[in-house]
Amino acid sequence: MSRKIELLAPGGDVEAIKAAVIAGANAVYCGLDKFNARNRAANLTYDDLVGVIRLAHRYDCEVFLTINVVILEQEIPALIKLLNKIVNSGIDGIIVQDLGIFHLVKKYFPTLDIHASTQLTTHNEGQIKFLAKAGASRVNLSRELNIDEIKSLTALAHEHDVLTEVFVHGALCIAFSGQCYSSSVSVGNSGNRGSCSQACRDEYEITEAGNRFPLNLKDNSAYFDLPQLVDAQVDSLKIEGRIKNAHYVYTVTDTWRKSMDSFIREGKLAPDDSNLHRVFNRNFTNSFLQGNLTKDMFIDNPRDHSLEHAVKASGAKTVIHIQKAKADLYAKKDELSDELQSKIKYLSIAKQSLHLTFSGQLGEPLCLTITVGESVADNNTAHAKVHQLFSDSSFREAQDLALSQAVIDKSFKNFNPDGYTLQTIDYSELGNDLSIPFKELNTLKKQALFLLNNDVEVKPPVEVPALIKHPKLPLSGKLKNSLSILIADEKDVHLCELSDADVYFKLPESWKKDCDKHIAIFQRNPQLIPWFPAVLIGKDYDESVRLLKAIRPERIVSNNTGIAYVANEMGIEWIAGPFLNTTNSYALLTLQEELNCAGAFISNEINRVQIRNIVRPSEGFKLLYSIYHPILMMTSRQCFFQQTVGCKKPSIEDGCMLKCSKATTITNVKGVSFAVDKQRGGYPSIYNHEQFLNAEIVEDLGHLFDEFFIDLTNIGAGSKQPHDKAQLISYFENLLSSRSDDEHFHAAKQLSELVTLSTNAQYRQGL
Repeated sequence: MSRKIELLAPGGDVEAIKAAVIAGANAVYCGLDKFNARNRAANLTYDDLVGVIRLAHRYDCEVFLTINVVILEQEIPALIKLLNKIVNSGIDGIIVQDLGIFHLVKKYFPTLDIHASTQLTTHNEGQIKFLAKAGASRVNLSRELNIDEIKSLTALAHEHDVLTEVFVHGALCIAFSGQCYSSSVSVGNSGNRGSCSQACRDEYEITEAGNRFPLNLKDNSAYFDLPQLVDAQVDSLKIEGRIKNAHYVYTVTDTWRKSMDSFIREGKLAPDDSNLHRVFNRNFTNSFLQGNLTKDMFIDNPRDHSLEHAVKASGAKTVIHIQKAKADLYAKKDELSDELQSKIKYLSIAKQSLHLTFSGQLGEPLCLTITVGESVADNNTAHAKVHQLFSDSSFREAQDLALSQAVIDKSFKNFNPDGYTLQTIDYSELGNDLSIPFKELNTLKKQALFLLNNDVEVKPPVEVPALIKHPKLPLSGKLKNSLSILIADEKDVHLCELSDADVYFKLPESWKKDCDKHIAIFQRNPQLIPWFPAVLIGKDYDESVRLLKAIRPERIVSNNTGIAYVANEMGIEWIAGPFLNTTNSYALLTLQEELNCAGAFISNEINRVQIRNIVRPSEGFKLLYSIYHPILMMTSRQCFFQQTVGCKKPSIEDGCMLKCSKATTITNVKGVSFAVDKQRGGYPSIYNHEQFLNAEIVEDLGHLFDEFFIDLTNIGAGSKQPHDKAQLISYFENLLSSRSDDEHFHAAKQLSELVTLSTNAQYRQGL
């Protein structure tokens, strides 16, 4: 194998990063204490990051910084300040989720390399094309994809000069990444902000199928799939685990490194994966990668499986033999730990000491000698590196102001290059009463910064101008704001006659190939506006594109940037749906500038304070918000019914998506129940037991939004009695047309009395 393939390892803290580097990772990814999706990891300070970059580069290992959360409007100044720092840090790439970062980097920090996070749920060719256009140099493909899908998308990505990255080891989420709101809904900790509370690992009341942990998947291991991944031309193999310790990172990275090296040298895998079983794991599966979604992917225990595996692998039956198997496992763990400590004990990320000497006499140039030690604590000058810089001009006798220590101190007052500690400045060899053009001093300072920044010019801070606040366009008629409605059944088309509201029609996530059923619906009902879901893989994406081309609607709503890309290419107006997780003005700018977006739903995860300063990118750009909908907690490519009510099928088939319409309820040990729902043509999903109903925002921020939206699909209702949809429309129109506080209160009261099981907790708590 001649093509380079990267091994990308996690680093939740400095020790884990050292472990990854010494174990042979080609790259590591890590986060700072802000803006990253692993709040539970120890994470790094900025000084740590600079030291880590220097250490990793010494071992030809790259470093990628995770900024892989959605960004709030009030955080933009802090984000820009961070980007101004890391652009000079030597970082090899940033991993991002928020679409707003694409705009900021492309326009103001173009030397930064952008990697699209797994949180962007990248799974179809339109998304690859969009991300390439937006400035991504690589994409982390969705974990749910199989090897054929990965191969196809990688080939397309390479055509657009984009690399692909695939998770090959570590924890698996049962939900599509970036589309899981379970933690946000249940306890107010959002996965889109790095604080997932892992509801999928929770214990539930025992299900019909006899399981207490019905959502708990085994860990991912593609160890024996390396030949297929190489054949698929994947560029980077990624290990999950930024909350894992250094011992875990070292063991997994070392095991993968040896196997990859063996395959590169001999075309053969190293057959021994035993060390992977000696660190934390929930047992292993490669079923997503192989496209074989069976019951075997689940394990009814979220805790460490390594002891159980050791006992089983040893064949121990008696108590004595079982104890010996456990003792052998602990001994091997200790051996690996000792091996790690012996390898990293001399690795340091400490700042390097810096000594400056200014010298020169009459007729000589000013000389700046820079002495760099190994660290602040290292006083052994034998290991120091010495550099000399000279002015272009020579010293002459001072006629007016001499170049004195005070003058140099003032010029070098803010000389504080990242990764160094300035310890001394020596003037003993500098002549008296001499002068030199002061611009020479500034030139030497710039040259010194260039040299200490690995011969890369230090970029001055960028000031990002404030965005223009474009006004909301006035509406005619009785409503202050437009109403829009979502339906999913042609039987509900009559609702169009009850209101002037726009009516969106929810399209399926799974399609029967070459079936014209939905094309016919839009041909019979041209007033309906297509609403595309967040996840569309393979033929389902192709069929969605076929529908677009067949009906050529004037406008669509898309929760998937791949469909948005196609719509834009076709000249179809499109609005960004609520599952694109839009939380700031710069995300709107990216959508408008790259995909000619005409409007966007603002995320339901953020609160009034977090919403109120969002700025529309141009006049006529619509801002929308959903005020009534079932609260989606998670959507999965795996089946929720295998471990709950049970299913006779051993694995998920194409027909399952198209035909299955099961529904059940799961209840956690705290007594809170959730609706497990499977619509025909939809992915298995879990919904909160309450509906989202937010009348407050109409009064709070009605001046900001153009349109308020209600979902009348009955999806996620579980066993709850559906409400009268005509009555709901009437009540919501009353809410939007209210002219006084009393009218608003009365309309909101009507709704709360009709929709008794409701909440707007997400709006109140925010992110």
